[in-house]
Amino acid sequence: MNSSPSKRLNTTALLPLSGSEAVEPALESTLSAVEARLSALSAALQARDLSSIDLHASELHRALSNAVDHFSRAARNGPVPPALRRRLASASGTVAAQRESLARATAALDRAIDVLLPREAAAVYGAQGSVQRPGRAGSLLA
Repeated sequence: MNSSPSKRLNTTALLPLSGSEAVEPALESTLSAVEARLSALSAALQARDLSSIDLHASELHRALSNAVDHFSRAARNGPVPPALRRRLASASGTVAAQRESLARATAALDRAIDVLLPREAAAVYGAQGSVQRPGRAGSLLA
């Protein structure tokens, strides 16, 4: 059994380019860097390794910024090959899925923390002997 440490697919092998689609090496390497960073971040998220998540998220941010710059320049000079556009769209979808997954996990964690540690303090007696309750922002007392 071949157990490779990386589960990343080689998408260039899956999307052969026809003779009319010349791939600029800079675009290919830029997109490959984004795909590699996405794969590394995904692995770090699955491992729940906080320091790796932070590192790979920063690297992904830089790789995405670089890719946007390269693809923007390439688009001004002519059409981007469809295979690269598909790979870029796939990478974008993966980023969106990871963002959504993190948002859901954060919301679930916030709900659990609210149950375990309520934000509202218990009512206490004030100087005049009446019960003082913490006010809420945006509410009016009648």
